[in-house]
Amino acid sequence: MPELPEVEVVRRGLERWVSGRTVAEVQVLHPRAVRRHLGGPEDFAARLRGRRTGTVRRRGKYLWLPFDDDGAAAESVLAHLGMSGQLLVQPAEAPDEKHLRIRVRFADDAGTELRFVDQRTFGGLSLHNTVPGDLEGRPDVIAHIARDPLDPAFDEAAFHTALRRRRTTIKRALLDQSLISGVGNIYADEALWRARLHYDRPTATLTRPRSAELLGHVREVMTAALAVGGTSFDSLYVNVNGESGYFERSLDAYGREDEPCRRCGTALRRRPWMNRSSYFCPRCQRPPRPATAARPASRPAAAPLSARAAS
Repeated sequence: MPELPEVEVVRRGLERWVSGRTVAEVQVLHPRAVRRHLGGPEDFAARLRGRRTGTVRRRGKYLWLPFDDDGAAAESVLAHLGMSGQLLVQPAEAPDEKHLRIRVRFADDAGTELRFVDQRTFGGLSLHNTVPGDLEGRPDVIAHIARDPLDPAFDEAAFHTALRRRRTTIKRALLDQSLISGVGNIYADEALWRARLHYDRPTATLTRPRSAELLGHVREVMTAALAVGGTSFDSLYVNVNGESGYFERSLDAYGREDEPCRRCGTALRRRPWMNRSSYFCPRCQRPPRPATAARPASRPAAAPLSARAAS
């Protein structure tokens, strides 16, 4: 699934081309693309028709389009990109993509339409009620998602406190979207490499300055990726204009197994981790020492046989 920089690139493109337009027609070309919408394809299309879109929003890896046709966003369309989902703004006369799943046409004469393309059909669109009183129109199904580290309202002190309290390891914590959102496998490995932290380091061992340093590296790597359009390893991730990102060329850890560490020259390693892989430098990111088992209390030494015989 795309991470924060890739989703933010898509959001910015949609904000430019889709926000403030009225939906004229929705065509659902594959039912799996709306499987998370309980009413089914026909209901999804009917309930979007005639609605006016608001400003496209994002929380971490999640993207949604609120409707502001009644002055308040009571419903929003949540976009789940999955592994290969693409939201493309295309000229209406452009040929259909091979894996086109949903087409949204608008009532104005701008000549463009929104297309959801998904080769593997893991992603989709769905309509949800918004969190009551939420000014961003956040869908209620993602109410549990935490703020991301690029959000000005992100609470660093609360993040550090949560790290210290949880009995987990640092990479698991970075990927926990209820603790900090937007970070996935790629940017977790990159930030940990920059911070010289091993992915299995217990969170309880992090001091406040150390967790603040790690957050700084998370922000740095995401900001750098955002500046070049995100990370594209293949043609499945593109922005709304079909263009790839270029941050792959700047990766320091992820995907660089057996290549020299750019700090110390040691060959980087890859280890299986939670159905994924973790890339790290064995010298710069030393694994934590295993906890030693408690030793049983020592018993008094037995008296020598000569002493027992004498008694």
